[in-house]
Amino acid sequence: MVVASTLGAPVIAAAQSHDALPFTVGERLTYRVRMPRVGASGRGTMWIEGPVDVRGRPTYRLRFDMQAGVGPFQGTDRTDSWLDRDRLISLRYAKQERHPFARHHEAIELYPAERRWDGGTGGSGASATDAPLDELSFLYFLRTLSLGADTTMEFHRHFDAARNPTTVRTIGRETLATDGGVFETIVVEMRVRDPRRYKGEGVIRIHFTDDRCRLPVRIESTMPVFGTTVLTLESHSHARDQCQ
Repeated sequence: MVVASTLGAPVIAAAQSHDALPFTVGERLTYRVRMPRVGASGRGTMWIEGPVDVRGRPTYRLRFDMQAGVGPFQGTDRTDSWLDRDRLISLRYAKQERHPFARHHEAIELYPAERRWDGGTGGSGASATDAPLDELSFLYFLRTLSLGADTTMEFHRHFDAARNPTTVRTIGRETLATDGGVFETIVVEMRVRDPRRYKGEGVIRIHFTDDRCRLPVRIESTMPVFGTTVLTLESHSHARDQCQ
């Protein structure tokens, strides 16, 4: 087993220009959403807009929008991350969740050079790194890594120091057939600290395509109330044609 640990700097992405990244403006991924425990279903979309200026830096605006429920009982999850496209660090983060019995809102400004973040009335705090990420930008960061067999990596890059570390482990390969096609995938298990959502540590399993694009074909997470939530790729589009 190969084990790597990093407190700040990206493992692979630091050597990549934004022209060499496996994603760019115009990429759009559409998912079918299932929550078997509660019988809920819906749709989710991830896409990239930009470039968007944030305090003088060009960023990719990463966007995620999901709606799922049963009949009139619907929930939504909208997440935005402004990712510095050259340094692969997050500069701004926003999240809105609305469920039948709960709502949650965050609007965070990240200041990497000062190793701090500010959520206004939602609180503020210190970062353990000058290369911070949030939960959405971390997914895109994973796509830049070399995911070797039987490799475990530990990162201290969440902007909130209390949410570290994040552990990433490759656990195998699998062929997945979805409405979006048949994909050869690398299976990654990610362990995250998120007391609000998972009541402690959460486990997220992601199937990335085994090519240079590293498309997240399937994303599976388990939460105490809703049980397992599964996002399965239905369609995808790219500004680049080749993922080999």
